[in-house]
Amino acid sequence: MTAFAEWLNSFFSGMDVPLLGLYHELAQHGGEIWTPLCRAVTFIGEKGLWMFAAAVILFFFPRTRKMAVCLFGAVCCGALITNVLLKDTVCRLRPFLADPGFTAFWNYIGAPPEDGFSFPSGHATAAAAGMTALLLTGKKKSLWLGLGIPYVALMCASRNYLMAHYPSDVLIGAVIGVLSALAAWAITRAIFSLLEAHRDAPFCRFVLTFSLRKKKKA
Repeated sequence: MTAFAEWLNSFFSGMDVPLLGLYHELAQHGGEIWTPLCRAVTFIGEKGLWMFAAAVILFFFPRTRKMAVCLFGAVCCGALITNVLLKDTVCRLRPFLADPGFTAFWNYIGAPPEDGFSFPSGHATAAAAGMTALLLTGKKKSLWLGLGIPYVALMCASRNYLMAHYPSDVLIGAVIGVLSALAAWAITRAIFSLLEAHRDAPFCRFVLTFSLRKKKKA
């Protein structure tokens, strides 16, 4: 564990320790509900796979192509920052490995072991990146906001409940996800502005207009 990881443990202890204790109380009083729910939410968000699948599907239709590009870019950017640049640089141990008390919490709920380091949370990053990208590019803002906030909150809570991450891990992960989506949105707008400016070129016209949906005959 690096010096920065030790600083994180110390600086955020006032937030991390009480909140993880609160999640343990939830397990004690409602584990039969919370444990399977948190496992399911974590499984759904594994490596942001459903978001990549959604991006592929959205890409095949002109009306949702910007959403697809932004979604894919946001999740990729978040994964690069979180899983490639930060985790192995900071080397913060997961709660269930770092503290005997958290290990006892982890054993109590019977959570599965996880490899890799803790800071920041890849699940939280992917959730925030994907939902922010959909919010920025989708037309129904209220829908994506209404779906996005609970989804990201549940993802963050599930990672804490399972003792896989500290609350500070999911908080920073979510912030990275939002920033990744904003960067992807700016890049997506630039890409499509360039495509529109050269719409007469065969490749640009193909990217802008290609669709699996058959055109209706006049």
